[in-house]
Amino acid sequence: MEFLKKIEEKWQKRWEDAKIFEANPDPAKPKYFITVAYPYPNSPQHIGHARTYTLADVHARYMRMRGYNVLLPMAFHYTGTPVLAMAKRLAEKDEELIKDFVEVYKIPKEKLTELIDPLNMARYFHEEIKEGMKRIGFSIDWRREFTTIDPQYNRFIEWQFEKLREKGYITRGSHPVGWCPRCGNPVGQHDTAGDVEPEIGEFTLIKFKQGNTIFPTATLRPETIFGVTNIWVNPKAKYVKATVDGEEWIVSQEAAEKLTYLNHKVKVLETFEGKSLVGTYVENPATKNKIIILPAEFVDPKNATGVVMSVPGHAPYDLVALENVKKASETLKAYGIKPEQVESIKPISLIEVPNYSEIPAADVVEKMGIKDQKDPKLEDATKEVYRHEFHNGRMKSNTGKYYGLTVAEAKDKVKQDLMAEGKATTMYELLNRPVKCRCGTECIVKIFEDQWFIDYGNPQWKALAHKNLEKMEILPEEMRKEYENVIDWLHEKACARKSGMGTRLPWDKDWIIESLSDSTIYMAYYTIARHIKENKIDAKQLTNEVFDYIFLGKGNAKEIAEKTGIKLEALEKMRNEFIYFYPLDSRHSAHELIPNHLTFMIFNHTAIFPENLWPRQIVTNGHVLMEGAKMSKSFGNIIPLREGLEKYGADPIRLSVLGTAELLQDADFSPSVAKAMRERLERIYKFVANFAKEKKHKQEQTSLSVLDRWMLSRLQWHVKRATEAMDKLAVRKAIQTVLYELDQDVQWYQKRMTEENGGATSYVISEILNVQTRLLAPVAPHICEELWEMLGGKGFVSTAGWPKPDKSKIDIEAEEKETLIMNVLEDTLNIVKATGITPTKVCYYTAATWKWKTYQKALLKSVGTKISQKDLMRELMGDPELKAKAETIAKFLNQILDDINRMPEERKQRLIQIKEIDEHQTLKDAERFFKKELRAEIRVYSEEDPERYDPKKRAQLTKPFRPAIYVE
Repeated sequence: MEFLKKIEEKWQKRWEDAKIFEANPDPAKPKYFITVAYPYPNSPQHIGHARTYTLADVHARYMRMRGYNVLLPMAFHYTGTPVLAMAKRLAEKDEELIKDFVEVYKIPKEKLTELIDPLNMARYFHEEIKEGMKRIGFSIDWRREFTTIDPQYNRFIEWQFEKLREKGYITRGSHPVGWCPRCGNPVGQHDTAGDVEPEIGEFTLIKFKQGNTIFPTATLRPETIFGVTNIWVNPKAKYVKATVDGEEWIVSQEAAEKLTYLNHKVKVLETFEGKSLVGTYVENPATKNKIIILPAEFVDPKNATGVVMSVPGHAPYDLVALENVKKASETLKAYGIKPEQVESIKPISLIEVPNYSEIPAADVVEKMGIKDQKDPKLEDATKEVYRHEFHNGRMKSNTGKYYGLTVAEAKDKVKQDLMAEGKATTMYELLNRPVKCRCGTECIVKIFEDQWFIDYGNPQWKALAHKNLEKMEILPEEMRKEYENVIDWLHEKACARKSGMGTRLPWDKDWIIESLSDSTIYMAYYTIARHIKENKIDAKQLTNEVFDYIFLGKGNAKEIAEKTGIKLEALEKMRNEFIYFYPLDSRHSAHELIPNHLTFMIFNHTAIFPENLWPRQIVTNGHVLMEGAKMSKSFGNIIPLREGLEKYGADPIRLSVLGTAELLQDADFSPSVAKAMRERLERIYKFVANFAKEKKHKQEQTSLSVLDRWMLSRLQWHVKRATEAMDKLAVRKAIQTVLYELDQDVQWYQKRMTEENGGATSYVISEILNVQTRLLAPVAPHICEELWEMLGGKGFVSTAGWPKPDKSKIDIEAEEKETLIMNVLEDTLNIVKATGITPTKVCYYTAATWKWKTYQKALLKSVGTKISQKDLMRELMGDPELKAKAETIAKFLNQILDDINRMPEERKQRLIQIKEIDEHQTLKDAERFFKKELRAEIRVYSEEDPERYDPKKRAQLTKPFRPAIYVE
């Protein structure tokens, strides 16, 4: 481990001294601009954070080796609640947090007092995270570093918001927002514990009546009002009778409070337990039927009103709960309910769905084997029924004027009609509750008055966002649909709050722009950040005219320079640098940011920049698990990044977080994987060190043996596969190719080498190591720099050229010959294993000339199609030599045609290209190898050899590329 650490320190210093990651405009080179989400400095980073950032760095290093002038910058996101909430918890002496800071992250106890101040905390963790990024070897241009509370950055964000306002994308008004009652602020994903985006949905509250008292049942499916058989309340929950906007309502205690945040006038009259409502009756406003209120513990008093209508024909939860209640005779008796009152309740069928019975809920419940209302499978059952009914269902005749409508049509129509008749209203609720603020308080929905919003619901703006998305590369491609959906459903987004760190709204200084709104075009600021620092440009000098010139090309540079006091040269450099590096070529992030930050980035770029400067690519990845479990402080399985680097080393961690899963999958980190990666790197290091010591790699290329040509040919295919994988950022596949598949070929090559092989072994090994070191360099840069130096490579491997497949070294015939030897050995070993024989003699029989001729004709005839024996025989009989063997050939075709017809076209072309290989000579040349592996006498015969030793008549079974085998 110590030697790895020394290598890391050595090369990190050399990179820094040589400034190889500092990207300046170079008209002679194509540019590539990559960014990855800048972190909140509210705690140290752990192993889980390493994946997204390492992937971006690997991408940057790969493109740099491909010859691009790559810019990978970094900044720090001080804005918003993450830092404030953490500092607040610390100030309140949160025991769990203090324990994490001291025991997990090893922060000195005496330092904690300082961290109570949010700015001190941000600066402390800023440096901690930055040091970790350096230690893991990220190829960042640190000259461009900034924070989101730098005055110059604040001016940039002010300019952005002025532009949005000019375009009509900033609005003010009332709108539902996720809300923390304790902090008194709107909350977005980055304000919540676990970074959960609050999903706001609109429930329909249908007013069931009991005299003058209203039971507002909350539903997302108002069209099912005609199938209601009863009402559910939670008998153990607290309910209230309250006046709500002048009406008398029965709702849960929690609902009464939430309704006040939704601009309802609420006055609680009395409080009681839900059990007192059970057994009473209410009237269905649509059918006028009297229906009973029944107990159900699945009713969550914190969800909407805590009063639920039961539609057992089309809601699995209701069906199962109803059956459970019917069986609970003692419970019913306790509520004074006679069994027949419940026994008479039958599910009502009101939606016709293809491939389902009258009662779709019953079909799905039976299929899933659900018996109890607490069964977690009910959630999936509910989704299945709703999905099929929504897309394929039609309303039945018992729904009156809605008969024949699709469920999608009826849903809106029923809701509109009930509301128009005063029989329903609406209520906003969090669909993914519970969502907790970072302060620990459960969030709710609030109708926010006089709030500033970014209007992502603007149809014209949505069209621009879709236009950008259509032209953009999305990796992995299967996530494109999610972006499309997000663009479609996004609406007004609260963009400012009254407290916190950040940029004040330029036209209303009481408001501070929130963290998901000041982080959408900051990639542009990276291009000029270093010039602002180097020229000591003050925030006051950065007028809107300055930014208009730099980012939009508007105005006269000379006049702006004179007016602001910014040097003309500096102004022009900023404009030129922006134009050189923009647009953004690739944006990296975890996939949970698609519903907000990543889509906001698309919107804001289309609003402010011309089309040729819109982002070109977004890459999203999954999370990191710890030995199969989610990383969580509560599980005690968090490994701080700095600790992991000390324990395992930078390159092993990089390989571990990227080598166990493809992009969207969750990577599974474990100490054993990290150790295995470290050991593999150590083995490679020792091998190269020994090879370099002997200086064999300096040997000139001499005559190459078939085995050498096979190895060099295989090397080209590995380069091709690794390159194709890296182009798609399938880094796991690239690692598999470079570290494992190539290694398997090298092991075979070494196994096959004998003094009799001749050839140029040292030259070949040198070629392999040169290529492998470069292929591995983006993922394991430190060890590869060391290997590169030992191998005599020029400069840094980080800036060496990425290997390209050398077509002149691709030798299909050599590959087929070596594959033949592999297959023959494998088949022989399988025979030995199956028979239990300890072989003393092994005979191989190669195919007769007429079989090869027949096989080749069959291959040629089968290109792009499937062939029949009849068609092929007609053609073969035109050859006098083959015609004489008509009956034998017919039998042979029976053996080979199925294989040829199933053969991939690429394989056919390879075999046609090489025509016929001399199998007999190939196996003869490998006799010594077979003898060593099998410890037996080896004999090679042609099927046509009259002197062959063939006691079991095996020779007649031989086929081209598949010699027959006899073992005794």
